[in-house]
Amino acid sequence: SNKTHSTPKAYRQVNIKPKTYRQLPLNQHSIYLQIIKTMNIINEYLSKIGPPAAEPAAEARERWNSLAKPLGGLGLLEEDVERIAALTGSADVHLDRRGLLVFCADNGVVAQGVTQCESYVTAHVARALASGRSSASPMAGLCRCEVFPVDMGIKDFAPFPGVISRRVRNGTADITKGPAMSREECLSAMEKGAALAQAKAGEGFHILAVGEMGIGNTTTAAAVLSSLLKLSPEHTAGRGAGLSDEGLVRKISAIHRALKVNAPDPGDPVDVLYKVGGLDIAAMCGAYLGGAACGLPMVVDGLISAAAALLALRLCPNVKKALFLSHISSEPASALAAKAIGLDAPIHAGMHLGEGTGAISLLPLLDMALSLYHSAQTFAQLGIEAYTPQGGTC
Repeated sequence: SNKTHSTPKAYRQVNIKPKTYRQLPLNQHSIYLQIIKTMNIINEYLSKIGPPAAEPAAEARERWNSLAKPLGGLGLLEEDVERIAALTGSADVHLDRRGLLVFCADNGVVAQGVTQCESYVTAHVARALASGRSSASPMAGLCRCEVFPVDMGIKDFAPFPGVISRRVRNGTADITKGPAMSREECLSAMEKGAALAQAKAGEGFHILAVGEMGIGNTTTAAAVLSSLLKLSPEHTAGRGAGLSDEGLVRKISAIHRALKVNAPDPGDPVDVLYKVGGLDIAAMCGAYLGGAACGLPMVVDGLISAAAALLALRLCPNVKKALFLSHISSEPASALAAKAIGLDAPIHAGMHLGEGTGAISLLPLLDMALSLYHSAQTFAQLGIEAYTPQGGTC
């Protein structure tokens, strides 16, 4: 039948509104209802994300200012500790148990020659992450950080010990020819990411670093940011893992075509995400929402993670309280995304390794800051007159 059905009350009440599904034929009613169910789950997370708590942040700032050092001497690291206090509701900040979620998925746009290597590399790195043999593994070990690779849609990937399976589909479609996935699949990936972050909070983790692995995902991230920020792909596309000049031209062209074919609506983050994003980006977006909903600090990695964070922020401005930028990568859109999010990152080292390595690089800096924060090196105990704010700028 080609008849359409009226919009149920539950559908009208949700916050994320998929415009197109109002015209679904009756024979797709079950799909429609599944979308409503998933959207309501996501909106339950959104409803739990309130503003940060001012009192614990002020208490943490008072603690910092009591220490025998120049006011604000550790810069962004002091601010991060204060923001963690505001997020968790306690100035007694500890980050003893930490995890790295690496969301892995393949991208159909690889068919357009936008990468230096083929999609099979995603599966190889996912297995290496699970086996402790990836680039992130020794770094995570040094940071006392547990690594959790997550299969969101690695192409033709068989179950592997240590890889968490949250598969939504077998990689995305080519965004130059149509949407990367359906809206239903996008919402499912978001929900799975949110649930995983919440599960880790329930297991006792104090902070989560969020990264990804997916050949072609700097292309999808650039497409997402071009849409959200209304910028030309010439301003958002970079060389990724080392594209040649010719490869960069192909990448920019592919993003132009994807935006033209799909016409994503920058006012609807989910529309942008399902049309030109990726399963990894969708899962990270959901993870940020899930983390914010349960007061768990979420460390943002580089370009792709930042694109996901901006999508989450557009869905719920209060999610910003849970976002902690780690670094500004060498990709041109990384700084643009950070500016749009409204946060700065302590590390500006030209990194672009992926796998969440930038995110876990923030952890030792926070450890050093907290070692001072919890120390007894106060002005009073050292017999030194405390610094007081004098006004002006340095």
